[in-house]
Formats: sequence, C-alpha cells, structure tokens
Amino acid sequence: MIKRIFTATLAALICLTFSSLPALAQDSVELGPEIRVTNTPDDSAIRSRLQAVLGAIDIVDDIEVDVNQGVVTLTGDVPNARSVRELMAIARRVEGVIHVQSRLVEETDVSARVRPATQKFQDMGNQLLQLAHVILVALVVLIVFWLLGRWAGSRGAWLRHIGLSELASNLGKRIMRLAITGLGVLIVLEILDATALIGAILGVAGVAGIAVGFAFRNIVENYLAGVLLSARNPFDVGDIIEVGTFNGTVMRLTSRDTVLMTRDGNHLRIPNSLIITSAMTNFTRNPLRRLEFMVGVSVDFNLQEARKLGVDTLASTTGILPDPEPQVLVAELGDSTVQLRFLAWINQRDSDFLKARSEAIRQVKAAYDQAGIEMPEPIYRIHLRGPSSPATAIEAPMSPHQVPAKDTSPSSPTLAEDVAADTTIDQQVAADLRASNEENLLQKT
Repeated sequence: MIKRIFTATLAALICLTFSSLPALAQDSVELGPEIRVTNTPDDSAIRSRLQAVLGAIDIVDDIEVDVNQGVVTLTGDVPNARSVRELMAIARRVEGVIHVQSRLVEETDVSARVRPATQKFQDMGNQLLQLAHVILVALVVLIVFWLLGRWAGSRGAWLRHIGLSELASNLGKRIMRLAITGLGVLIVLEILDATALIGAILGVAGVAGIAVGFAFRNIVENYLAGVLLSARNPFDVGDIIEVGTFNGTVMRLTSRDTVLMTRDGNHLRIPNSLIITSAMTNFTRNPLRRLEFMVGVSVDFNLQEARKLGVDTLASTTGILPDPEPQVLVAELGDSTVQLRFLAWINQRDSDFLKARSEAIRQVKAAYDQAGIEMPEPIYRIHLRGPSSPATAIEAPMSPHQVPAKDTSPSSPTLAEDVAADTTIDQQVAADLRASNEENLLQKT
C-alpha cells in the first residue's frame, strides 16, 4: 500500500515538473523589445573621419585605418606608448565605433624617438620669438628695479642720521635693496603673465626659510645680537670687559662675534648671542675704580689707631685719589686677629689697577711694621692623647706678643713705586687693528 502511494506521488511530481519547463524556457529567453539602429554611419564614413583626424596630428605618420562593421583596426608605427593610448582614445570617440583594435608598433629608431622633443623645442622657440618684445620689456623692467635697489642700498646715510648703528644701517639698506628688487620681480611676472608662479615662489621661499632658519639658527642669532650690540654700544675699542668667566680688552665687534685680547695677549672670540644674554661688566666706562684688600692685625692693638694709620697710608700712596677718600673698616673679628678692610679709589686713565693695589698693600705693610702693629699668623691648639695617660694640651694659644720674635724695628720709609697705567695691551690692540682687515663695527666712520 505504501509502495503504491510513493509511486503515485513521484509520478505526480514528474508531471508537474515537465509541465512547468516551457514557462521557464520562455522566461529565460525573453530579451525585451527589439533594438533598432538608425542613422548609423557606415564603415567608409568612419574610416574617412578617422583618417582626417589622424592626418591633422603632427606626431602621427602613415597610420592605416581599417573599419569593418564598426570595429576599427589601427596599423602603423608610433613614437611611443603614450601615442598608442592617445590614438586609441581618439578612435573610440568617433561616432559609430563599436570596438578599437591596436596593431600599432613603437618605433625604435633614434631619430623617431628624438623627433617629438625636437618638435617641442621648435615650438618653444617659435613662442619665444613671438614673445620677444614682451620678454625684452620684462628684462628692462627687471634691470631698472635692480639698479634702483642698488642705488637705494647705497644711500643709507639717513639711517645713521636717525640714530641707527652701522650694522643696523647695513641691515636696513639690504632690506631696502631686496624689497625693491622683489617688487621688480613681481612686476616682471605680471608682464609675462606668470603670476601663478608667485604662489609657488612664496611657498618655496617659506619652506626654504624654515629650513635655513633651523640650519643657521646660531648664525642668525649672533647677527641679530651684533645689530643690538652696535645699536646699544655697551663698549668701545680698548674697554676692559668681563662676560661670565671671560675677561679682556675689546678689540673689535663683528657681525658674528666680539674679539677680546686677554691679559696674556691672546685673542678671545665670544659669540654675540652669549654677550647679549649674559651679565657683562665694563671696567672702563667709569674711569674711577675702587680697589680693596684685607689685612689682619692683633686683637690687642688699638683698632682706632690701626684704622687711622691705614687711612693716612692710603692717602699718601701714589695713585690713590683723595676724593673719594680711602677707608679702613673692621670687617671681621677672629680668634687671634681682627680683619681690616682697606678701600681706596684710583683713576684708571692715570694708574694701573693691579699696580696701584700692589703698591697700596706694600705701603700699608711697611707702615704697620714701622708702627709695631702685629699681623699674627693663625695659632692652633694641639691635643695629645696617650694610651694610658689623659689628654694634655701642649700649650694654650699664645698671645700675639708671644709670637716667635721677628724683626719689628722701625723700617725706613719706602720709596714709591710706578703705578702708571699699563698701556702694553692697548698698544698691542692698536697694532692689531692697523694690521687686520677684518670688519670692525666699533670703529667710527
């Protein structure tokens, strides 16, 4: 029974499948309404049109065109692969073309390869000839503005009249020359109808400026610092200055560094940026300079008398100025001595600082020796401790009058020594300035 039911069901399914096959076949081959082609150019018209177009192209010679049922076949030699792509693109744009076949071959002959470049150069030459009068006008304008910039750059005396330094004036003249020349370049580009280059030039100049700024940052800093130094004029040739740990006599100021001559006669170059950003001491601007030194005297001696004797000695020392008056101050009270601080003023144009200080110390020492004022040496207490004995002190500190005997007999008055200004370094600086051709922004013009 089940077998019969299964057989009947299978037969029904087979009949249903075969009955639906015509409908499926009909749906698969249904292509819609018929397409009608009207007014389509024939093959001869397409061929004629393509031959006319290709004949107008200079780089194409002897290209054969074959058209069959709208299929175009191009045959011939072309200079390069770019020409192949261009010709096929032209053929596809012709009305009625269904497909384009390429049988074009790239030429390997050197003359054929060079021909397009030669043609371009010829075209450029023809254009230059046509624009010769415009180029001539632009060249004249550029030369005029360049000469005008040079003239303006050489007429910077008015910058000095308004108070600018020589280096600042030179910078101002350069800026004027560049500005005028740049204006001429912009006018020339406008005449040549090449204003699109202005944006590119400015962009390149900006990028180049950033790169140059990073690469030459120290040079630019020193140059700008030189401009500020020449404008502020904090020192002149021959001034003795101190910058940080550097000390010497100023020889010259350049656009990059400041040259000093040390006390040893050596040339010392300090970058301008270091000088402008550091604390600087000028010992020459004020001709008066104070010297000082310390002297220790006995605690048993009358300090008032020691001070008076010191002041009188300084006042009578060669090179010490009476006004401002010299001073002797009690600076510190020690275990065995009292420290006196001696202060005096000199005129550096007449006296050398080191010589005057040395002479003042010598004269004070002689005066105190003659007056019997002790200048004791430091005294120390030493304790000795044995393995089985208590610690014992060798001696208590001796009083200044118990210091081992030394010659305190009055000495004869000492002769004054030479304290005149030392011009050795000044003479060497002057000789170097005469022999050197290096720029010096401190020299007056």
